[in-house]
Amino acid sequence: MTSSATTSFYPVICTPRLRECADFYTSLFGFETTFDNEWYVSLRRPEPPHYELALVDAAHETIPEAFRRPAQGVLLNLEVTDVDAEYARLVDGLGLKPELPLRSEDFGQRHFIVAAPDGVLVDVITPIAPSAEYAADYTGRPGV
Repeated sequence: MTSSATTSFYPVICTPRLRECADFYTSLFGFETTFDNEWYVSLRRPEPPHYELALVDAAHETIPEAFRRPAQGVLLNLEVTDVDAEYARLVDGLGLKPELPLRSEDFGQRHFIVAAPDGVLVDVITPIAPSAEYAADYTGRPGV
């Protein structure tokens, strides 16, 4: 049996700080609000390919009762063309606290990490050439 065609795929973050997090993603990362009520906010980047992210009140009844808690251990990767410029804008300019300072990694990333108001981590990344040790680990698949 085959599955039906996938038409969309995006993360939905369970959070007790819905408004603050919606403001965080819209004001700092360029998302636009496409749906907004007291317990759910849907966000989308305006330019193609229109990346999406949604936020849900962690205590809302649509979440199975045993799972009504804030997201933990979540890291959202946001690839940008110039991570140094984003660091200057977000950390130096706007005063966000870097949870991981700007650095280059042998595995092929220059990046830094900030936290959303609910503690979800946002890893801001520009891909760079990996070291010889890591180069062989890349499979050549799109996006890798």
